[in-house]
Amino acid sequence: MVGCGARMLSRIWVIALNTYREAVRARLLLGVFACALATGGYAVVVGALSLNNDLRVVADLGSASLSFYGVLIAIVLGSTSLHRELEYKTVFPILSRPLRRWEYLVGKYIGTMLTVGVFVLVQASATLAILALEGGESGWTLGVAIGGMLAVLGGLLVSARRVRVFAVIPWAPALAVVAWLVAAPAGGERQVVAASAALAICEVGIVGAVATLFASFSSPFLTAAFTTMVFVIGRSAYMLGHLPDHVFGPAVVATGRILARIFPNLNAYVPARPLLLGVVEGHPVWPYVGWAALNAVCYASALLVVGSIAFQRRDFA
Repeated sequence: MVGCGARMLSRIWVIALNTYREAVRARLLLGVFACALATGGYAVVVGALSLNNDLRVVADLGSASLSFYGVLIAIVLGSTSLHRELEYKTVFPILSRPLRRWEYLVGKYIGTMLTVGVFVLVQASATLAILALEGGESGWTLGVAIGGMLAVLGGLLVSARRVRVFAVIPWAPALAVVAWLVAAPAGGERQVVAASAALAICEVGIVGAVATLFASFSSPFLTAAFTTMVFVIGRSAYMLGHLPDHVFGPAVVATGRILARIFPNLNAYVPARPLLLGVVEGHPVWPYVGWAALNAVCYASALLVVGSIAFQRRDFA
């Protein structure tokens, strides 16, 4: 029984790594990463123009960009990854092997999450590095820390040529830890970025599962459109559940409450700044992140179950 479970996990992991390898080679991902770095530069400029609020501006803009770019990548990859396999008919020899369809779908989802997770961690590290400079950290200290991590990455890429595309997976969280340590002079602002990064990954987990569900039976365009719609409604779930009756009428209010109950409340993954700083009494930030992560796992698991059933019944003819 244990051996069967290990083989199943091995098959899923192989599909996940293959999905990750295809995703990181896409030029679109590099373009989005360049935009993310440009956003960090923009945050520095805006922070310099503010009145002694440069740390807050960098942290807020950096945190917002983590969620935005992460969701964007999840929608794009979730909409196109499976369809590309169907278009080039590479899915047929894969599924002809001893591989269940649901294992293939879950592997594609995990590969997407690996890609987005690495992206969010690297972007969060860049934001923390900027906070370190703005907070007064020595340029030499930051240079040695980041330069050392880049040297480690270079060594991994040279020594492991056959699997060098996967070297960034363990390197990204290590980089985030180093960036967290050197950003200590930024005070509470580094907690804002770190908590926002964790919540962004949780939110992307739900959005990616939604995209995987729609991709299991729909076209890329419809998958992207439906996933974007779910994201917009999810971000507005709290507002939809609290519409004033005297303004919108009972029918609209009832519809809004139904939508708020059906769709995930993604607004919970972009909480108010005081909560991220940990200054809200009775609501410490990291237990909040833990509950948000558990909620994301439950939602994503349910969506993947439905998507697996739909993919199992899909006719490829």
